[in-house]
Amino acid sequence: MNKSYHNPVLLNETVDGLAIREDGVYVDVTFGGGGHSREILKRLGPNGKLYAFDQDEDALANAIDDDRFVLINENFRYIKRFLRFYGVKQVDGILGDFGVSSHQFDEAERGFSTRFDADLDMRMSKKNALSAYDVVNEYEQKELRMVLSLYGELRNAPKIARLIAEAREKSPIETTSQLKEVLKSLLPKHKEQKILAQIYQAIRIEVNQEVEVLKEFLLQTPELLPEGGRLSLISYHSLEDRLVKRFIRSGMFEGEPEKDMYGNIDVPFKKVGKLIVPSADEIKENNRARSAKLRIAERI
Repeated sequence: MNKSYHNPVLLNETVDGLAIREDGVYVDVTFGGGGHSREILKRLGPNGKLYAFDQDEDALANAIDDDRFVLINENFRYIKRFLRFYGVKQVDGILGDFGVSSHQFDEAERGFSTRFDADLDMRMSKKNALSAYDVVNEYEQKELRMVLSLYGELRNAPKIARLIAEAREKSPIETTSQLKEVLKSLLPKHKEQKILAQIYQAIRIEVNQEVEVLKEFLLQTPELLPEGGRLSLISYHSLEDRLVKRFIRSGMFEGEPEKDMYGNIDVPFKKVGKLIVPSADEIKENNRARSAKLRIAERI
């Protein structure tokens, strides 16, 4: 397991949630360093199969040499399409560990981290046309405000958007340090890192269409999983977690499912157990686990 690339969060709990059968077919939609995938393979027999997705070209270096394993270098929003390419219409379980890998945070030139100066990029796949530079320099002030408010949950989103819009009129904002300099009047020392992290998160989610991707993925899961099939999903921010929680509960992202004449509702999943969060020991060992929330569901 490549811990230097990404230290898997809630490793055993997430894989336990899949209730793995030795001859089953499983999907890890966020391969990264391969930690969760390796644990799944440990529990599969010779006839089991694991398909993994990762859109980041860097993750290909972590591919596992195992006949039971296939790594697909694509965004998991296309899960159904690419599984069908391999002749797979249904699987027994799907694991997802959403968010940014440790590797992506630690590679300065990717522009994900508040710790480094880098070009405004934040693309999880270099094939993506949209970058953080485009969001910061080309979005209308109103669009920018909405991104910061919705995805960063920033109360002062209007002020941040205005400062960015005023600064870029003089010259483009090209690097993370330039962005920090533009916003320094809104970054008190004791809160600087927290506010910057929220701003980076908002821009990153927009660049990678993370909310749209998650929705598209979830909507495909009822068709991919037979009765008894499992979802085991880790989220890191409230927006993602709300989407996962609502979808597991109702098969919808907003509103409520219709009831039949007997008052029953037809939903695709039932939740398994309670919300799982990392232990104090795991957070101490891996600080990036602190906001993780694991939800497990079973197809009904």
